[in-house]
Amino acid sequence: MNDIIHSRAVPMARIVAAITLLQVAGCGGGESGMAGLPTPKVEVSQPVQREILETDEYTGRLQAVESVEVRARVSGYLEQILFADGSRVKKGDLLFVVDPRPYVAQLQQAQAGLERARSRLKLARNHLQRAESPLKEQAISEEEYDTRRQSLVQALADVESARAEVDLARLNVEFTQVRAPIDGRISRKLLTAGNLVTADTTVLAGIVSVDPMYVYFDADERALLKYRRLELAGERKDGMPLEMGLLDEQGYPHRGYLDYVDPEVNAEMGTVRARGVIPNPDGLMEQGLFARVRIPGGSRHQGLLIPDRAIAMDQGKKYVMVVTADNRAEYRPVVTGRLYDGLRIVSDGLSPEDWVIVNGLQFVRPGTPVEATRIDMPEAAR
Repeated sequence: MNDIIHSRAVPMARIVAAITLLQVAGCGGGESGMAGLPTPKVEVSQPVQREILETDEYTGRLQAVESVEVRARVSGYLEQILFADGSRVKKGDLLFVVDPRPYVAQLQQAQAGLERARSRLKLARNHLQRAESPLKEQAISEEEYDTRRQSLVQALADVESARAEVDLARLNVEFTQVRAPIDGRISRKLLTAGNLVTADTTVLAGIVSVDPMYVYFDADERALLKYRRLELAGERKDGMPLEMGLLDEQGYPHRGYLDYVDPEVNAEMGTVRARGVIPNPDGLMEQGLFARVRIPGGSRHQGLLIPDRAIAMDQGKKYVMVVTADNRAEYRPVVTGRLYDGLRIVSDGLSPEDWVIVNGLQFVRPGTPVEATRIDMPEAAR
C-alpha cells in the first residue's frame, strides 16, 4: 500500500514544482511580460478626423403609390383580353372587351326614341304656333291654348329624357371596353375569355403604379422628437431627405424624401409609422420588397473614426489600447457609434492626437512596453 501511495505522490510533486517554476518566471519577467520574451510589436495610427452626418437606420417595405382593382362597369360575357400578364400598361390602354352587341342595340333603340321625341316636339311647336292667331281673334278658348302650350313643354322634356337615355346607352357601349385607369404594372388576368362578368363586382385584374414608390417604416418616439426639433430649429426647411437600399445592394443608392408621418404614436409599441417617396424610373422596385432606410438624424460635425479591429470588449464594455509617449500600452474605454465609410465612429474616449493600436492588439496588456510602428490609416478601411 505504501508503494502505491509513493508512486502517485511523485507525479503530483513534479506538477507542483512545474507550476512553481512558471509562477517564478512570470514574476521575474519584469514589465515586459514573461522572462525572455521580446517586446510586443504593434502598429499604431491616429484616428481619422472627418465631417460626419449622423444618421438613423430603419427597415421597411415598399408599397405602390396607386393600386387599382380593374372591374367592368357593365355586365356581359368577356370577349377579348388584350394584355400580357405582368406587363407595363399606360393609362387608357385597352385591356378587356365585354361583348358590346346588347349595348349597341340599346343605343340604337335610345337613338330611335330620341328621334320620336324630337318629332313630337316639332308637332307640338307647330300646334302652338297655329293657335296664336285664333286666340287673338278669340276663335279658340284660352284653355285650348294652354293645353297646346303644355304639350310643347312636355315634348321638350321628352326630348331631354330621350337624349339622356342615348348618352347612357353610349356610355354603356364605351364601358364594354375596359381600359387601364392608371399607369403601372398589371397582374395576371383573373378570368379568361368567355366568362360572365358582373358590373362593378367581378375583378378582372389588378394594377399597381411603378414610379414613384412609397417606403413605409416605423420610427421610435425618441427619433420622432429629434426630427421635430430639427424642423423647429430650421435645419430641415426643405423637408427630410431619405436614402434607401434594397436587400441585394450595398449602401443606400436611392434618394428620396420623407413625405408623411402618422399623426398618432402607437402607445403599445412606442413607434410611429412614417412614409418616404422614392423615384423608380427603371421599374426595379416592386411592391412588398424589403428596404433599408437611412435618414439624417443631426447636423454635420467633426468626428473621429477608427477601424473595428482596433476595438476590443471587456465585460460588455468597449475599449482600445493607445501607445503613450514612453511606448507603453494604455487602456482607454470608448463610446462608439455606427460605421461610417468603413470606419467606426468614436464619440467619446479618444482625441485626434492619440496613437491607437490597430494591429497587434491581442499581444499587449495595459502598462506593458511595446515597440510601436506608426502607420497611416489603412486605405481599405477608408
